[in-house]
Amino acid sequence: MSWHDFKQQYLVRFWSPVPAVIAAGILSAYYFGLTGTFWAVTGEFTRWGGHVLQWLGVDVSHWGYFQIIGLQGSPLTRVDGVMILGMFTGCFSAALWANNVKLRLPQYRIRVFQAIVGGIIAGFGARLAMGCNLAAFFTGIPQFSLHAWFFAIATAIGSLAGAKVSLLPVFRIPVQLQKVSTAQPLAQHATLARWRFRMGMALFFAFALWAITKAQDVPKLGFAALFGLAFGLVIERAQVCFTSAFRDLWITGRTQMAKAIIIGMAVGTIGVYSYVQLGMDPKTFWAGPNAVIGGLLFGFGIVLAGGCETGWMYRAVEGQVHFWLVGLGNVIGATLLAIVWDDIAPIVAVNYDKINLLKALGPQSGLLVTYIMLAVALGLVIWWEKYFFTRKARQPQTVATS
Repeated sequence: MSWHDFKQQYLVRFWSPVPAVIAAGILSAYYFGLTGTFWAVTGEFTRWGGHVLQWLGVDVSHWGYFQIIGLQGSPLTRVDGVMILGMFTGCFSAALWANNVKLRLPQYRIRVFQAIVGGIIAGFGARLAMGCNLAAFFTGIPQFSLHAWFFAIATAIGSLAGAKVSLLPVFRIPVQLQKVSTAQPLAQHATLARWRFRMGMALFFAFALWAITKAQDVPKLGFAALFGLAFGLVIERAQVCFTSAFRDLWITGRTQMAKAIIIGMAVGTIGVYSYVQLGMDPKTFWAGPNAVIGGLLFGFGIVLAGGCETGWMYRAVEGQVHFWLVGLGNVIGATLLAIVWDDIAPIVAVNYDKINLLKALGPQSGLLVTYIMLAVALGLVIWWEKYFFTRKARQPQTVATS
């Protein structure tokens, strides 16, 4: 294969979502094994909000939430911080390779409202449940934490409510049609595309070199940066978005991304299981109402906003200002949760048990139950797809008459 063919096939064209999400599952398992932490982003976003409050003169040292997740250091000295920096770099590099960077402003004020309010709701819900879609689907479930199943089911229900609300007339944007007599050729900017590709390559290799250098001094930080770079490439090139997975499921009946995510979780699960059997301790959180309430809010918020934590990150670096606002809303919502945590935590979270299926059921039984539940989830998605299109086919068709 020539360089030109490789470039077009793997660096410029979008990737198929199924193998890409499987790769993400494998990467998340190795990330856990090599760093002892897990693929998640909203915890770090909450710390960003905490730093902003500190800069404004607010003393957050006694806040219970920051005592749980930690606020020491800076994004450049924390594992989650450099991992997210790597994700943004990977996303931006991949977008530059494909010449997929263009500043796009929201055209309607209602979209600004959806981005900020939906982002706040999603950020609040994610941190109430101690993690977003990544921390549940690619960390919590593969690490056998029962709370992640509560969150996943609630997220599906919340996304259904969000889909129904997003279809209300107030959120519908009128489509403007323009009459043309002939097809208009697409504008090609070959020189700009080549320049951006080279800049993306330079950025990618410069960050990779920085991460390798960092690994010589602090191995965990270097590994986190490299994994973040890989995560970013995967989600941007395959356009991995949990919001579209849920929204498409309910609105259009398309299930490709939902199936890919379930398969990716299944692949990541066996990798995490292997590391746990070698003595590593999986991450487990409270299986309380916080996971259910947080999932409902998160599912509703991501559909209203139009983007989840993975979706807004790569779309933001592609130049879509709407998703800058979604990200800002996420940070605000996560910070609001930290403000009220001490008041609500005893009621919804910390007085409930942390249940890990491997410890509760035994290693083999816990693994088997997890795969059974993943198989049930996949079966339900397939059933819904068939039901959706069967029902649609039976609906009377409206025929336009002149």
